[in-house]
Amino acid sequence: MSQSITQFRYAYDWMDNPPQPVPVAESDFDLALLSDIGKDRSTNEDSCGSYVEGPGTAVFAVADGLGGYDGGAIASAMAIEVMLKAYCENPLSWGTATRLYRAVHQANIELHIKALSIPSLRRMATTLTAVVVENGMLHAMHVGDCRLYVARRNQITQISQDHTLIAEQVKRGLLTAEEAREHPERSILLRNLGHELIVSIAKISIPLIRDDRVIVCSDGLYNVLRDREIEQLSRGLEATAACRLLIDTANQRGTNDNLTCAVFRMIAETSHPSRPLRAIGWRERLRGLFGTAS
Repeated sequence: MSQSITQFRYAYDWMDNPPQPVPVAESDFDLALLSDIGKDRSTNEDSCGSYVEGPGTAVFAVADGLGGYDGGAIASAMAIEVMLKAYCENPLSWGTATRLYRAVHQANIELHIKALSIPSLRRMATTLTAVVVENGMLHAMHVGDCRLYVARRNQITQISQDHTLIAEQVKRGLLTAEEAREHPERSILLRNLGHELIVSIAKISIPLIRDDRVIVCSDGLYNVLRDREIEQLSRGLEATAACRLLIDTANQRGTNDNLTCAVFRMIAETSHPSRPLRAIGWRERLRGLFGTAS
C-alpha cells in the first residue's frame, strides 16, 4: 500500500495519543489527498483528511466550507477532525458503515453546537463526503455537493448526488446537465453540516474490484474539469501524482474556487464480481433485508 497525504488542512488536538494503525500490505491500495487554495481566493475553506485503520481498511474525506459565511474554513476543518476522531472511537462491533454514519452525525452535532455558542460563527457550515473502504467494499456518507466518483475500465460514474437546488431541477427535467454547469445558482445547497441539529445523510455502498479508482473532490475541481477529463487525467497514475495533476490542471483552467481531491486506487484483488457501477440505494437494502422486490 502506498499512502501519501500531500496536505492536511486540519489539526488534531486528539492526536497526542492517536490510535495506532495496523501495518498494511504493500498491495492493498494507494491513497492520497490534496487541497489547494486556488487562483482567486485569499483563504482555503476546503479540508481533507484520512486514517488507515488496518489491512485493507482506509477512511478518507473531503469537506468544503460554505463560502461567504462566517467560519467556513473552521467548519470544514472541524468536520474532518470530529468525523475521524469519532470513527476511531466508535466500537468495531458496529461495522465500518455504521461507525462512519454515526461519526458524520457527530460532526454535524458538534458543528451546530459550536455555531450556537459562538456568535461570530453562528452561520458556519460545510459539506462533507466521507468514505471508508474495507476489503474492497466502499461505504460513503454524503452531505452537500462534493462529489464521489468511481472510475472503472476507463469509464467514470458519479456515485453521489449533489444536494443542490439546481441538481434537483435537473432531476425533475427542468434543466439539462449542460445548463446546470453554467447556472449562476448551481452552488445553492439544500443540505449541509452545521445549520441544523439533525441532517439527512445520503448512504452509499459500492463493491470495488481491482484497479478501480475512487475520486472525491470539491466543486472547485469538477466545475472546471468534466467527468471524462477527471477519469483521463487520473488514469494510470499513482494516487499522489493523480491528485497533483488534477489540481494543477484545474488551476490552469482558471478555477475561481478552492479545490480539493482524494484519489484511492484499489490495488488488491477483491471477491466482488465485476458489474456496472451504481450505488446501492434503499430499494436494494430493503430487498436484502426482506427478500422482496421494491
